[in-house]
Amino acid sequence: MENVADPVDGALLNDWQRNFPIVPEPFAVLARRLGIGDAEVLERLRRMHTAGRIARVGATCAPNTVSASTLAALQARPEELESIAGIVGEEPGVNHSYLREDAWNLWFVVTGPDRAHVDGTIARISERAGRRVLDLRLVRPFNVDLGFHMNGRAGDVPAPRPADPDVIRAGDRGILQCLTRGMPFELRPWVVIGRFLGRDEADVLERVAVLHDAGVIARLGVIVRHRALGWTSNAMCVWDVTPRVAANVGPDLARVPGVTLCYERRPVDGIWPYRLYNMIHARSRPEALATLGQVRALPSLAGAAHKVLFSTRCFKQTGALIKLNKGKAA
Repeated sequence: MENVADPVDGALLNDWQRNFPIVPEPFAVLARRLGIGDAEVLERLRRMHTAGRIARVGATCAPNTVSASTLAALQARPEELESIAGIVGEEPGVNHSYLREDAWNLWFVVTGPDRAHVDGTIARISERAGRRVLDLRLVRPFNVDLGFHMNGRAGDVPAPRPADPDVIRAGDRGILQCLTRGMPFELRPWVVIGRFLGRDEADVLERVAVLHDAGVIARLGVIVRHRALGWTSNAMCVWDVTPRVAANVGPDLARVPGVTLCYERRPVDGIWPYRLYNMIHARSRPEALATLGQVRALPSLAGAAHKVLFSTRCFKQTGALIKLNKGKAA
């Protein structure tokens, strides 16, 4: 496994990106599977977190179920890039921000407890930066798992699970916010989360299990930082296709090895015609372009106008904003 010499670290990174045990002592389960002590598991995870190899052990949520989100972009000249990226990054609702190779070069994801919060964030950024912001809302996801097989089979991920937001109850947003920020590296992490929220361990465990089974928690496990682990050539590919083509080809595109995200978004008339998106995460630009070649070979994309926007810099990467900090019970 490239860039991960220790086989135990490699197993933690590769095997526990999803299906994390929803039991009182989850790290002890990992320890038994790996044949080491639970204290060593916790120490290894803390070390990799400090080193920037993992963002957290926690959750990613199905888009627009428990909160609202959108992909956004603006144009920044080289001499103003730092200041505008700073404006974008100061917003707590911005959880990802990247520089990409295009005239629309500063891309970011805006999250919040509802659509009004997302709209307010975009409006503030636009006013402070003095730039139009493209609001590229999600139409449908085909693959938003963003899991990585560290043995080189990136993109070989489970099909997306349907999410049932009707299971969400009062207090769930607090639990989900803790999990998108990252669970504590403690033997009984649910006790710590419950104490923070004013709830008991059994209650937290029950709600996490319900939310996971319902697909609201799309993935629970180790969230890796792909750049720190060698996946440094990453490209967002956008395709100008009709809604019908997007719906038909999306599932096939999502299954191409090396494609780690795939979804349909609303275009912007007269400015941004692209409807279908996919991300390619690779260890080199030639490897990324080889994956792109497989994508281009899909019959439905033959001759489709498209762009390939390589990411050149990460400004911000954190968990989604699900709730405002207005109390423990929200």
